[in-house]
Amino acid sequence: MNHLKNKVNLIGRLGNAPEINTFDSGRKLVRFSLATNERYKDKTGEWQEEVQWHTINLWGKMADRAEKLEKGQELLLEGKIAYQSYENAKGEKKYSTVIEANDFMLLNKAGLEVK
Repeated sequence: MNHLKNKVNLIGRLGNAPEINTFDSGRKLVRFSLATNERYKDKTGEWQEEVQWHTINLWGKMADRAEKLEKGQELLLEGKIAYQSYENAKGEKKYSTVIEANDFMLLNKAGLEVK
């Protein structure tokens, strides 16, 4: 293995409408949550479903494309994991994990679902 890469591919559904932020520099950030789920059998043989929520950030031209997305739409996206830290209003240091997406594809369109 010559190259070790931080790369993530996810297929999921938007949990909310995209939140759009435009900065003074003109740079744009679009953020939304994406739900992925897995099904598995537990020790008793019962099917269980586990949902994971991911915070997705898109910048620049990808942000322009993502502005039109709607809650519930299914996406395939590619990006990388990023760790962020910030101070809240109480001065406490907080940490978060986000996916910085660099490309995405819509998997369902008005009445046409791609499986």
